[in-house]
Amino acid sequence: MFIKVKVFPDSKRDEVIKKTDDSFEVKVREKAEEGRANQRVIEVLASYLNIPQERLVIIRGARQRNKIFKLIERHCEGGRK
Repeated sequence: MFIKVKVFPDSKRDEVIKKTDDSFEVKVREKAEEGRANQRVIEVLASYLNIPQERLVIIRGARQRNKIFKLIERHCEGGRK
């Protein structure tokens, strides 16, 4: 599954706004320096989606405001989902 995210770094507070089923706006307090805003976006979005941070990977837009994340499938023991 892919998730489209528009990021607003250096915001007054951390916030997730759902636009559509696969599109979000994420506001973070971190500045867009040295990947800090990206890491905070992953933390905030993972918390909002109630998933581990490791399941979210930026596949496009690491240095841009508009990003695409891939939601990694979770596998249980024995190869079952």
